[in-house]
Amino acid sequence: MNGMTFTIGQLARTTDTKAVTIRYYEQAGLLPAASRNASGYRVYSHADRDRLLFIRRGRSLGFSLNDIRELLELADHRRASCAAVDAKVAAQLEQVQRRLRDLQGLERELQRLLARCEGGLIEECRIIESLSDGYGVEPPER
Repeated sequence: MNGMTFTIGQLARTTDTKAVTIRYYEQAGLLPAASRNASGYRVYSHADRDRLLFIRRGRSLGFSLNDIRELLELADHRRASCAAVDAKVAAQLEQVQRRLRDLQGLERELQRLLARCEGGLIEECRIIESLSDGYGVEPPER
């Protein structure tokens, strides 16, 4: 790789992103269409690499591709207020907090089920009985 550009393979290795994902982001309009060298290979700049890293970081924070598209549009207006970015991040934080509450409820329910287990045979299993209640599955006969 010369100091100025990356092939798709080099960009993939540098950003730990699959080449197919890079092409997908390009097709989705998140990355600009790559220029081509004389041999027809895609050529990416350092700005493209930085944009791809932005997308990857956004995905790791749980943002949807549409959210990332909006954040990229906002980032392209460097002198604008960051209030819209703050609102987008606050909304994402709220979603994460909601998912955490849901997961904590799930954890409590699984702990409750596990606490019902007395060992023994499946036909006497309180967990199977609890999971079956209300779903049209007959609980084991006693």
